[in-house]
Amino acid sequence: MVALPIVIAPDPRLNKKSAEVPVAQINDDLRKFMDDLLETMYESNGLGLAAVQVGVLKRILVMDVAQGSTRYDGTQNLEAAPDPLFMINPKIVWKSDEKYVFEEGCLSFPAQFSAVERPKRVRVQFYDYYGMEREMLFEELASVCVQHEIDHLDGITFVDHISKMKRDVIMRKMEKQKKRNVF
Repeated sequence: MVALPIVIAPDPRLNKKSAEVPVAQINDDLRKFMDDLLETMYESNGLGLAAVQVGVLKRILVMDVAQGSTRYDGTQNLEAAPDPLFMINPKIVWKSDEKYVFEEGCLSFPAQFSAVERPKRVRVQFYDYYGMEREMLFEELASVCVQHEIDHLDGITFVDHISKMKRDVIMRKMEKQKKRNVF
């Protein structure tokens, strides 16, 4: 597996909608790309990563929230075994009315965080690593992660969910850091 370079904001690719992947194209080459995407996410200490974040405008994402989950005592479960999930053409088919607020960050916005309110639970249809059609229910952190990554596939970033003032502050920081080649 190969770690891929992550697209850092501001970058116009992050605001473009990704194209659906024809089911016939779910093959070994695509699985190799998804493996590389997962490796990139793990190397960057992320919980999720969309293909667009490595410059590929296809509706593909990977996620693994196992280590981001919390134990019963409220501490982060850093010893959890990896539990990766590969999603091709994911689509949210149901959202709960109940909301959940989480302090979100993003690998394309290094060191930037903001509270975002999203549905607490979502049901998602997608094709898996082998091209099998699946549907899963996600709750709390997993729900936040899958919604965040599907947003990326639609050209939406987490800063699009916060106030204009907060978004402007984050974008100014990102522009300054990019000009200084911090990344």
